[in-house]
Amino acid sequence: MDTSPHTKMKPTIALFTGDPAGIGPELVEALLSNPATHTRAEVLLIGQRNQLRTPDWVRWHDWDGAYAPAFERAQARADNGRFMLKGLETGARLAVCGQADAFCFAPLNKSALRAAGMHEEDELRWFAQLLNFEGVCGELNVLENLWTARVTSHVALRDVSQLISPEGVANAIGMIHRALVSAGKAKPRIAVCGLNPHNGDNGNYGDEESRLISPGVKLAAERGFAAEGPFPADTAFVRALRADQRYDGVVTMYHDQGQIAMKLMGFERGVTVHGGLPIPITTPAHGTAYDIAGAGTANPGAMINAFELACRMGLSHCQARA
Repeated sequence: MDTSPHTKMKPTIALFTGDPAGIGPELVEALLSNPATHTRAEVLLIGQRNQLRTPDWVRWHDWDGAYAPAFERAQARADNGRFMLKGLETGARLAVCGQADAFCFAPLNKSALRAAGMHEEDELRWFAQLLNFEGVCGELNVLENLWTARVTSHVALRDVSQLISPEGVANAIGMIHRALVSAGKAKPRIAVCGLNPHNGDNGNYGDEESRLISPGVKLAAERGFAAEGPFPADTAFVRALRADQRYDGVVTMYHDQGQIAMKLMGFERGVTVHGGLPIPITTPAHGTAYDIAGAGTANPGAMINAFELACRMGLSHCQARA
């Protein structure tokens, strides 16, 4: 079969098992045991060869952690943190050099990553540092056909207002627009949240909407990224889901403004996309679930969704490189 980028039918996905002390390995096993997985992509697996049961069609990547000894379950320690950092580096570099079209990884434990020496606020910033990427990037959260982006992310709530700017709003709109296009939505519709109760009520409860957010929406439009709003945050998701309005993406001003809504609608189905980076990277939006690690009861729904999205974005990325 001709596998040149312009004729490629299936992407190659670098797939990492994530935190070996959590539910990641069993989620990956469940994903790979589904025959539909092989129809969607070729998999280059990054994990412990002596700890995972995999079908014959899976290709293992030979890396430093391939024969790592078993890790103690449900423990956030430096040793499993080092394993995770090496796995993340391996997957990202496979995608950068073109051996994989996208990178998908199982849940991580941030305490273990920090114990192993990760100093960035999250793995997204760590990826940006690893790849020497200085452009706009941020977490995108996906639940089926609804995506969210944030103007601010892992910061104290007291700092949010000072961190919002027209440039930041425009950047978030542009980032989610480009990601939606890469996932197959040619003309995405995007809604933007306000910050204050009732959108500030004409300045009675704050003026960030008129002073910062509206100019950011206008700036994004001038750059070719149309969006609507700002809308009161307590109705933005209602608008996004209504059949007569239906938005593909919602830009929020801070972490919980979008995450509460998304996790309430589908905690075990949501996906995180590391938006803006030069390679597609996806992961389940939930954590390592130490309390059920090894019990065989973990729901693989979000892992399956993260893999499916990596396939779509990876194929688009592959075609864009052609």
